[in-house]
Amino acid sequence: MLDDNDDIHPLFAGAPSTTEFKKLRKRIVRYTREAIEQYGMIERGARWLVCLSGGKDSYTLLAALYELQWRGLLPVDILACNLDQGQPGFPATVLPEFLKAKGVPHRIEYQDTYSIVMDKVPEGRTFCALCSRLRRGNLYRIAREEGCSAVVLGHHRDDILETFFMNLFHGGRLATMPPKLVNEEGDLFLYRPLAHVAEADCEKFARAMNYPIIPCDLCGSQDGLQRQQVKQILDGWEANSPGRRQVMFRALMNARPSHLLDPKLFDFAGLMRTDSENSKENLSGG
Repeated sequence: MLDDNDDIHPLFAGAPSTTEFKKLRKRIVRYTREAIEQYGMIERGARWLVCLSGGKDSYTLLAALYELQWRGLLPVDILACNLDQGQPGFPATVLPEFLKAKGVPHRIEYQDTYSIVMDKVPEGRTFCALCSRLRRGNLYRIAREEGCSAVVLGHHRDDILETFFMNLFHGGRLATMPPKLVNEEGDLFLYRPLAHVAEADCEKFARAMNYPIIPCDLCGSQDGLQRQQVKQILDGWEANSPGRRQVMFRALMNARPSHLLDPKLFDFAGLMRTDSENSKENLSGG
């Protein structure tokens, strides 16, 4: 339906007509729908606050959700939201102009969290943790003000993998970004519909659509970040064995608590043999 120029949402105007791009778009939309259904994200008639940073991932997220909505497969109301955090040089007009031109309902919120981060984080430390907490708090507030039941983020498969290895290498735990969770207050969902989508696909899609990408110059400008180190490791593994990322991602969906070491997840102490007396008799030939 969306390939018909007479029946297309403005968000997809100018989409390449090549077979390669159509396959890419269908793959992204299929994986997005798969995650939404698999993790139970749909509440019919709900309103979603879809967070738009201006990066390739959030543009891809918005496009995929709109295509699903356009097809009647996502019965929710979508409100795009950009949080302008007051970073010097941030092109404040880019996203409002883009969203208005595309006919996307949106809210632009200005909150100078940049100054707070610069004041609170010691020199040489990374900004990401505090920046993320401040951003998340503001997004939850906006979601409540707008009557939304969910905050929707553009984290993709590779973000999830990188977070897993960061927790493994530096945090001493097996954990990552879940595709769905409830906030601490219990009144909002947080969704990651791109959980199954590869970063490379997001990049190809956003570049092909010629979206006005806004780089993050705050955390992206810092060298030696743990996430960048993990990304380099994963890149090396992928180069040596193509498809390794997807294999590792599937492992996150196939956890076996009885084959790990966490007694809170599996009752090792209570694990018993079945019919132990008969086993002894069989072994003795009785």
